[in-house]
Amino acid sequence: MNRSHRTVLTGLYHDRVSTPRLSDTSYAVLGLLDLFEPATPYQLKQIAQVSIFHFWSIPHTQLYTECARLAEAGLLDERREESGRRRRVYRLSAAGRRALREWRADPNTDLYELRDPGLLKLFCGADPASLAETQLERHERRLHSYEELLDQTDMSEGIRLSLESGIGHEREYVRFWSRLRERRSEKR
Repeated sequence: MNRSHRTVLTGLYHDRVSTPRLSDTSYAVLGLLDLFEPATPYQLKQIAQVSIFHFWSIPHTQLYTECARLAEAGLLDERREESGRRRRVYRLSAAGRRALREWRADPNTDLYELRDPGLLKLFCGADPASLAETQLERHERRLHSYEELLDQTDMSEGIRLSLESGIGHEREYVRFWSRLRERRSEKR
């Protein structure tokens, strides 16, 4: 291998090693901090539970490890509280803002991953009629809470659009499970 090839390969290797691979979860953390900084991982977990967990779940332990990993990579600035529990408080660094901006601008997005226990049970042979009642109640409740949020809250365009998408999904689930419940009534 000649010297120029070695130089190029060495540079590529160091770029891969020094720049961490960012997952969708990484970007979720960066995005939450962009909206709600500064925050501890615990605060991020609380924020995520009422915002993105309806469409993007992150195990709470992963929030802690992801924040530490992003701070180590220079994408988050970390500060320790001086008293009390000395919790770690994070903010986006300039590099984190740049990474988030580049990710937002990238039009390539994988198709979403749907994880629905009701549909999994249906696929695996559960009785559709038995599932329908419970699933319908849950989706009606979620739809109602989304609609209330949309009516009450002053929010950014991105949050509003995500909420409108959630409302559309929940309306379809209500329609789907209602139809399965009606089939049960017709069979009687």
